[in-house]
Amino acid sequence: MKNCFGYVRVSTVKQGEGVSLIEQKDAIEDYAQRHNLKIIRWFEEKQTAAKSGRPQLNEMLRLLRKGEAQGLVIHKIDRSVRNLKDWTMVSDLLDLGIAIHVVTEALDFNSRGGRLTADMLAVIASDFIRNHRTEVKKGQNGRLKQGLYPFRAPIGYLDTNSGTERRNRRGEPKRICPDRGPLIKEMFELYASDQHSLRSLQVEMKRLGLRSLSGRPVSLHGIETILNNPFYTGLIEIKRTGETFKGIHEPLISTALFKRVQDIKAGRSGKKVTRHNHLFQGVFRCGLCGSALSPERQKGRVYYRCHQKDCPTKTVREDVLDHAITQKLAELQPSEADCEQMEADWLATEAQQELEVQRRSLQLRLDECFARGERLTDLLVDGTITKEAFQSRSKKLALEKQDLTETLDKVPDLRGVQCVRTKFLELVSDLTGLYQCLEPDEKRILVHNVFSNCTVARKNIDFEPYDWLTKALRTLRASVGEERRHISRTAEHFEHIERGMEPLLELRQANEI
Repeated sequence: MKNCFGYVRVSTVKQGEGVSLIEQKDAIEDYAQRHNLKIIRWFEEKQTAAKSGRPQLNEMLRLLRKGEAQGLVIHKIDRSVRNLKDWTMVSDLLDLGIAIHVVTEALDFNSRGGRLTADMLAVIASDFIRNHRTEVKKGQNGRLKQGLYPFRAPIGYLDTNSGTERRNRRGEPKRICPDRGPLIKEMFELYASDQHSLRSLQVEMKRLGLRSLSGRPVSLHGIETILNNPFYTGLIEIKRTGETFKGIHEPLISTALFKRVQDIKAGRSGKKVTRHNHLFQGVFRCGLCGSALSPERQKGRVYYRCHQKDCPTKTVREDVLDHAITQKLAELQPSEADCEQMEADWLATEAQQELEVQRRSLQLRLDECFARGERLTDLLVDGTITKEAFQSRSKKLALEKQDLTETLDKVPDLRGVQCVRTKFLELVSDLTGLYQCLEPDEKRILVHNVFSNCTVARKNIDFEPYDWLTKALRTLRASVGEERRHISRTAEHFEHIERGMEPLLELRQANEI
């Protein structure tokens, strides 16, 4: 019995999750048993055979040359190699006395005709790949001429998923991502303001929450790649060929903005001013045209200017903005007496008892589900119910247990709820004091976490607080006689408040307030 290696391959990792590799192994094992061969080691590859340099194939050939096995068993020639370089290395094994066995083709490698037939099959497999590559490129060029991007959507766009099959989606343009799209646009505007280097822009975009397609913060190279990509203006650039096509997807930024970014990167727009840590850099936008307001220092004062041509919003001084923020924070915060009354009303309510009753009720129902599961198993063992009925009831029971567990997890802990409310009341009672004692960078963070939108329209300054703050204040104020609006005391509501307060709590601790 000869010791042999077995080699199997699929083109992609996804194909490796199917049955193709298993079927290849079964066929090879059956062949080995019929021909008195023993497979002492398997080599499994999950990548295309069109290119040479596959690690598993190279490792197997190296061990065969060292005499670790007497032969090689493969399923098909085109399953193992699809380029002539790899086939040359495989066929050279015959000259070293190593036998090659092909399961699906009856080839006699000891004869001239058998080796010629194998060489012809390898040439056909290689030609198939070349033709396939040509056809793929032809199809891609056809899509590009139609204004379609046949590759993965860049950050800020999404692949269209309207079709039920992939072939139905190839003829549709990329669409703007509702989450990443606005952040990409803001990235261009921030860099065009001439107030950021690439490194400081990377830090700012990480703070704003921009993530790559893999879910990680965008790297410095990734920031530069995005800024160099004209796809966001509606153009498709193929760097490999140097060709540019007019895309039919919706542009994310204007061509003028893209050109300004390129001028800044090339150093044609004057020296970038990054040494100034302007107080509201990247915070305010124009309420009329939506552009970011760019800070600039003139005669000892900092002004925030909208650079869009013919926009009625011109400039606003930094100290005016600072005063407006202080006034808005003062409007949001309740008085000390109101806070004390709110806390007293909360402690006097029966909400704590209601939460505890709700928690106990859910726990009892969950325990009952587990008990029913045990009884169901006993019925199956006793033969009272069939296996099909057992599986059907077990599925319903599992869904019921999952639903009860999730509901139970959402019920807030009594001490946690009280702690969140105490911290919240402590902070909102002195928002202006907290703001005034912070450093410029910390003030900017506080404003970003309290207000979701800060705009200037002509001379009018407007602030839109985040929902977590307005909902929390509305809930608190309802307890002291204002118009009551029903908001259930669920864990989701209090977690929402707690998440919003985390940045403020960190700032307060850092400044020992």
